[in-house]
Amino acid sequence: MAQITASRVARVVTGLSLLVAPIALAQQPAKPMPETRAFLEEVRRNLASDETLLENYTFNEEYIERRMDSGGGLKKVKQELFQVYPSVEPGKVYRRLVVVDGRKLSEEELAQQDKKHEEKSERRLSRHAGEDEEERRARLEGDTEKERDVVDEVFRMDDIRIAGREIIDGRPTIVVTFTPRPDYKPVTKGAKMIQKLDGRAWIDEEDKQLVRLEGRLLENVGVGPAKLARLQKGATAWFQRRKVNNEIWLPAEARFTGAAKVFLFFGGRMELQSRYSDYKKFSVGTEESVGAAPGD
Repeated sequence: MAQITASRVARVVTGLSLLVAPIALAQQPAKPMPETRAFLEEVRRNLASDETLLENYTFNEEYIERRMDSGGGLKKVKQELFQVYPSVEPGKVYRRLVVVDGRKLSEEELAQQDKKHEEKSERRLSRHAGEDEEERRARLEGDTEKERDVVDEVFRMDDIRIAGREIIDGRPTIVVTFTPRPDYKPVTKGAKMIQKLDGRAWIDEEDKQLVRLEGRLLENVGVGPAKLARLQKGATAWFQRRKVNNEIWLPAEARFTGAAKVFLFFGGRMELQSRYSDYKKFSVGTEESVGAAPGD
C-alpha cells in the first residue's frame, strides 16, 4: 500500500482545486448591469468636453493626415507636431507648430508664430478691458453654462441604451449605443455637430467618464486643424481617452477615416489622426509635470 504523505495530500488537494475552481466561477452570478436612467444621469453630470478638460494643461499634439486614391494607394502623408498651451481666454488654446514632415521650424518661424499669437491675445483682452471682476466671472460662468447646455442637449437628442460591459486597459466599462432621434432639432452648436454621429461609447464604470467612442458620420463634416477637409457621409470616427496619473481622463487619440474632399478638388479616402502626449499641469508661472498617457 502506498504511503500517504503530506506532500501527496497537498498535490491531491491542489489538483481538485484546479478542477473545481472553473466550476465555481461558472456558477457565480454575473454582475448585474446598472439601471439605465440612473447610470446615464451620473454620466451626464460628470461629462465634460475635451476643450474644458485641457484648459489647465500643456501637451503635445501630433497630427497625421494620409490621403489615398480610390484604390487605397497612399498618395500623400502630412505630419505636424504642435505644442499646445492654454490661453488667457477659455477655449482659445495656442497651438504652436514646431515640426512639419520631420523638419523642425526655425527660431525665426517660431518667433513669428508667437508674435501673431500675442497680437490675437491682446485683441481678445482689449475687448474685455473694461470688465470688473464680477462681470468677468459672470461671462466665464456663462461659457460654462453653454457647455452644460450642449451636454444636456446630447442626452435629450440621442437615444442612448446600455449594450453590455467590456474591459479596457484593465478597467470595466459600460458600453452604450447612441442614435440621434430623427425628429429632434438641436439648438446648440456642439449638439448640431454631435447629431451627425451614431455609434457606441464606452463609459468607465467607476468614474463615469467617457473612455472610448466609435461613430459613423450621418452627414458630411469638416475635420482637421482648419476644417479644410470634408469627410463624407459614412466615414468613421474614433476617440480614446486614458486616465493620466490616476487622477484625470484626458484625450489620447482621435481618428477620422473615409471618403473626403479638400477645397472640392481632392476625391479619395483620408485618414486623419491626432495623438496627444506629454501632459503637464499649467498655472501662471509654474508647470507641474503630469506625464504622458499610458501607451503613448
